[in-house]
Amino acid sequence: MKSQSATLLAEVRAFRQNHPDVRYVDLIALDIAGHFYGKRYPVEMLEKVAAGSPLKLPQNAVLLGAQGGLFKIGDYCFNDGDPDANRRLVPGTLKPVSWESQPLGQMLITSDGTEAPIEFEPREVLARVLERLHHKDIHPVVAFELEFYLFDKKLDNGLPQFPRDPLSDDADDQPTLHIERLSRFSEVLDDMAQTAKAQGIDITVITAEIGPGQFEINFGHSQDALRAADWAALFCRSTRGVALKHGYRASFMAKPYLQFPGSGMHVHVSLYDGAGNNLLAAHQQQPLRHAVAGCLALLPHCMPIFSPNHNAFRRLGGTVNAATRASWGFEDRDACVRIPDSDPRNLRIEHRLASADANPYLVLAAILAGLEHGLEARQEPIAPLNEDRSSGTDFPVEMLDAVRAMQHQQVVRDTLGAEFVDVYCENKRQDHLAFQQEIHAREYRWFL
Repeated sequence: MKSQSATLLAEVRAFRQNHPDVRYVDLIALDIAGHFYGKRYPVEMLEKVAAGSPLKLPQNAVLLGAQGGLFKIGDYCFNDGDPDANRRLVPGTLKPVSWESQPLGQMLITSDGTEAPIEFEPREVLARVLERLHHKDIHPVVAFELEFYLFDKKLDNGLPQFPRDPLSDDADDQPTLHIERLSRFSEVLDDMAQTAKAQGIDITVITAEIGPGQFEINFGHSQDALRAADWAALFCRSTRGVALKHGYRASFMAKPYLQFPGSGMHVHVSLYDGAGNNLLAAHQQQPLRHAVAGCLALLPHCMPIFSPNHNAFRRLGGTVNAATRASWGFEDRDACVRIPDSDPRNLRIEHRLASADANPYLVLAAILAGLEHGLEARQEPIAPLNEDRSSGTDFPVEMLDAVRAMQHQQVVRDTLGAEFVDVYCENKRQDHLAFQQEIHAREYRWFL
């Protein structure tokens, strides 16, 4: 603990020396809905926290709904006195914020690794899964890919507008994969990339996707799975900020246009032992088949994680590469679980089902839980799509059905934590019901 305090103190002091104009630092963490919450600290107070002073925030901040409100979940929120809970600083995440009008810093905080971690905090859920895997000598290497849309900064009666092509000033309203779109939007995309790198995020490939104004960013493979999820979370925050600075809106909304492809979160995972051997490639790749079977078995019971809101379910069964059933295949982008072509050293699964606005900590935790379950159950998977295009098992495509399927599945409760599952499912149930408490214009058109 003393060595970690010394490391954190050195990090804060170095930051102050390199950025003397920064007076405040945002201490941030991801809540259940995938939004950042936190506090803005004077930088001199941050130095005291790094030296060991307590850092406390309300425990129930983790339970905020999609719109920021609190729901009654068991005794939480309204019958527990709204207690504080300890957080800690995440080493290596103190970075300057370049998209705000005033000099600012930001740093991740978490409850994992404290004396009393919050059982339903997303980062803590992932940390517990990783700790269990490490005790079994299983060490994941992880890389995220995120799709997102650019929109014009101004909305049209609340609806998104296509972004303006900076060269022609025309709307970028044509679905295309043409690489020229990277050139036309190079100024904002380059700023996004450089800003992400300044945050310590290892980004690699940028792709123009099929949707108008849609792009994809790839991250480097990381042996620190928690850090890989940190990168995905932080990238969403910085990208939205940079877009606004350039006169756009950036959104990771799963399905902003019904007629165009949705935005997904693709996660590449390989598993190694302590000696560096790829566990999935052993014994003629039989563990790979077991891992796939485990992923597919738990997938229908983790849909509230992979599709965390009403809009995310619209993405399923849509246009391009959006699975409608739990399936797998070799080099097949129609599958939920794709096996990219690779040598045995780099053999991995690519989990493609999650929406881009899903919580990256929870998505990775659910994927790893499926892989772990498969390696232990040693079941054969269903036929891959390469052999049978109709292969697959059904999963819920509506939130209340998905919540019921998740809440009472014992393997999910055992691997992700029963307390987390109960809290998360009730949060999603209440969010869904709150979403229904508004009459939309379409109802008047249909039924008035």
